[in-house]
Amino acid sequence: MICAEGLGKKYQIGHAADQERYIALRDVLARGARGVLRRTADMLHGRAVVSGDTVEEFWALRDVSFEVRRGEVLGIIGRNGAGKSTLLKVLSRITEPSEGRVTITGRVASLLEVGTGFHPELTGRENIFLNGAILGMTRAEIRRKFDEIVAFAEVERFLDTPVKRYSSGMYVRLAFAVAAHLEPEILVVDEVLAVGDAEFQNKCLGKIDQVTRRDGRTVLFVSHNMAAITRLCIRAIWLEAGRIIKAGAAQHLVSDFLGAHRNGLGPPRFARRNTGDALRVESVQLLVDSVPATSVRAGQSCRIRIGYVLTEDRRGPISCSILLFANGEKLVNLWTNCDPEYSLASAAPRRGALICDIPKWPFRRNTFRVDVFSHLGREVQDWIEEAMFFESHDGDYYQSGIIPNPNQGVVFLDHRWRVEENYDIVATEPSRTA
Repeated sequence: MICAEGLGKKYQIGHAADQERYIALRDVLARGARGVLRRTADMLHGRAVVSGDTVEEFWALRDVSFEVRRGEVLGIIGRNGAGKSTLLKVLSRITEPSEGRVTITGRVASLLEVGTGFHPELTGRENIFLNGAILGMTRAEIRRKFDEIVAFAEVERFLDTPVKRYSSGMYVRLAFAVAAHLEPEILVVDEVLAVGDAEFQNKCLGKIDQVTRRDGRTVLFVSHNMAAITRLCIRAIWLEAGRIIKAGAAQHLVSDFLGAHRNGLGPPRFARRNTGDALRVESVQLLVDSVPATSVRAGQSCRIRIGYVLTEDRRGPISCSILLFANGEKLVNLWTNCDPEYSLASAAPRRGALICDIPKWPFRRNTFRVDVFSHLGREVQDWIEEAMFFESHDGDYYQSGIIPNPNQGVVFLDHRWRVEENYDIVATEPSRTA
């Protein structure tokens, strides 16, 4: 559906010259004359007129090549300024590439900015017809899908209100609803879903999933939400400074991307903390085979050790909570209060460590972030975000000699199979009172 070959986009950036303390009149006149000549030449050759004393070439994209097949959802990840939005604008035929070529088969619908094509003075009803027409829908097609669009956007009460009075969330709901119901062969979605609330984001992600699986449409999806990328996309590309750094399976690529853009694994760097008066966390470590580690393999036993010190003579039950995150999503909370054998250490030593034993690490290949909360009695003492990062790798969790395919889930679960004789279909029917 999409084939990009050696794609590049160049811009001209103007810079003002440093102003010397003393400058001669002839220098001012010469600099002004050069600027006029350059701008005139740009105008005559059809180039963008750039203001400034000097001009620099900036490549927003350089040598970008990839293919997207029918029915595929391709994720595009990268830091701000990596060239993601520029790439989508080129693919949407909004911006012309400076070099290379793109071959696109099918109708493209783009949702790049909130409310693009909306007229602020027109009502929501009128903007549905206007925006639909801009995206390529016929009037009959818009009428046929009008009720579906309105129901999806959840703006029935404000349908006859000018959109200039809409909130940004209402704007993006209506814009996405129109684009999603266009039924294009290719849907291009930039980071606009971040404006909506969590419920609407899930609704949009479900819609994208539906149009790809049921209707076989192709989607290009740009997002800083790594959980959304791994949920929707099988494959992804990673852009950095306008170039493709890596391409491959979305799950692995997201893990590599997150691992590359932080200050390293292992010892805590306590990016944000909220220190209490009585109890302070001094260290957070991952231990594998009783040795500090920066990674663990599925099926291995491991522990997380939290070193602490009581800074006052206050005594009381010490408790702790460990939050594990992956791809920006909170996966599990390991809390001392959930362990019936933990005594809350009411007579805890002034300096010690809390140990959380994990008999069998259940997660597959990913990068994990650890947040730590410590309590003294009912009071939160230390709240540490990004206390530690570590890697998880696939392993023979079941001791069967088989490591399942990476696309078959993100977690291992102990389970057993057995055969039951004399299967009775009546006995398996659910009770009406259940």
